[in-house]
Amino acid sequence: MIIRKATIDDTTLLIRLRLDYLLEDGAILVPEEECILRRQLKDYFSKHLSNNTFIGILAEVDTHVVAVAYLAISEKPANLSFITGKTGTLLNVLTYLEYRKQGIATKVLEKLIEEAKLISVSSIDLSATTEGKYLYKKLGFLVSNYTTMKLSLM
Repeated sequence: MIIRKATIDDTTLLIRLRLDYLLEDGAILVPEEECILRRQLKDYFSKHLSNNTFIGILAEVDTHVVAVAYLAISEKPANLSFITGKTGTLLNVLTYLEYRKQGIATKVLEKLIEEAKLISVSSIDLSATTEGKYLYKKLGFLVSNYTTMKLSLM
């Protein structure tokens, strides 16, 4: 198994993996929504892979991706919780069914955390599924004292 960082050459693959994640998470995509998503994702990965504000980590077995995780990196005014001003949001943690419970997601996330440290990301946040909570706790993630809230604008 190879654990590696995605490159700009992986853009088409990253789009497919994002759509696979959304479907696994229960999304039902109509063709026009999928077209919009594909266009936005292509633009996103082109921009953010180039300027190091996105990290994608892939686990491959025989050149097939079996697990993936994304980190979207933001820069904002620093505070004591993120002293460098750089934070990451963990997204798209997916291990395909036949490869689950083998420690692959742990290895992918360890590599992602290592890469985030190299570029001085102060903290990583996430929204955990019930299935993922144990993995995240094992890696040192803590439940925040703040309530996550969201305002949908579209």
